[in-house]
Amino acid sequence: MLDPDLLASFVAVAEAGGFTEAAARVHRTQSAVSMQIKRLEERLGRALFERSARGAVLTPSGELLLPHARSILEAHRKALALFAEDPVAGRVVVGAPDDYAATFLPASLARFAETHPKVEVELVVAPSAELVPALERPDGPDLALVTAGCGERAATILRREALVWVAAVGHEIERRDPLPLALFHSGCAFRRAALSALAASGRRYRIAYTSVSLAGVLAAVKSGFAVGVVLRASLVPGLRVLGSEEGLPELPAMAIALARAEHRRSAAADALARHLAATLASAPDLAAA
Repeated sequence: MLDPDLLASFVAVAEAGGFTEAAARVHRTQSAVSMQIKRLEERLGRALFERSARGAVLTPSGELLLPHARSILEAHRKALALFAEDPVAGRVVVGAPDDYAATFLPASLARFAETHPKVEVELVVAPSAELVPALERPDGPDLALVTAGCGERAATILRREALVWVAAVGHEIERRDPLPLALFHSGCAFRRAALSALAASGRRYRIAYTSVSLAGVLAAVKSGFAVGVVLRASLVPGLRVLGSEEGLPELPAMAIALARAEHRRSAAADALARHLAATLASAPDLAAA
């Protein structure tokens, strides 16, 4: 068996590149960390570090162990979290458009479930323009991830995402005049941004397909039926991004915000709001990609 404490010290030395900083990270003395690494090396029968005056460098055996050590420690943390005393409990309803629900929420909600096992989360999928007024209803969502500018009174902007023109690989649909478009429903901020950009550029267009779902828009685009507008984060295989070289105007980045039902607050909703703010803000910013 590999002791998680030994693996924690091993990962700390590998990431710090030396024993002094690693000792501070795991809150042990340098000699204690050195002893732990020695015990681990004896257990495996391999040298894990090459030591020098400059620090410690992983040997080939150490490089082999590192990803497994991280996986073991992550599984250890998850197991402990299941039995940790979490005072936060209850039910939270969170709303999001389907493209946000598919792109941003799965990993974030999975991590929230690990750290708050007593909180039940219900997801409601609807357009931003419908979610904002729904927050005011007694049976509406507690939180909503929406596109800023859809009528929300007060919301916290969590991140900005690039909006892009897309077409199917192998189809030059962008050469058509007028340009056939596959867009989200009327009232969608993505739709307004696309039509405003085309109007400003003087490019002729026709709306060939409208859908309330990301899957619907992508299906029309991938069939070679029309050009679509989606977040860069929503790109899937089979699509190519269009730009000025194809005669299409630049699109703005979309601000993604978290709106709340202020009259209906709870500890569970507060915890999920903090979690979403932290995880979405720390994820890679694709607006500049």
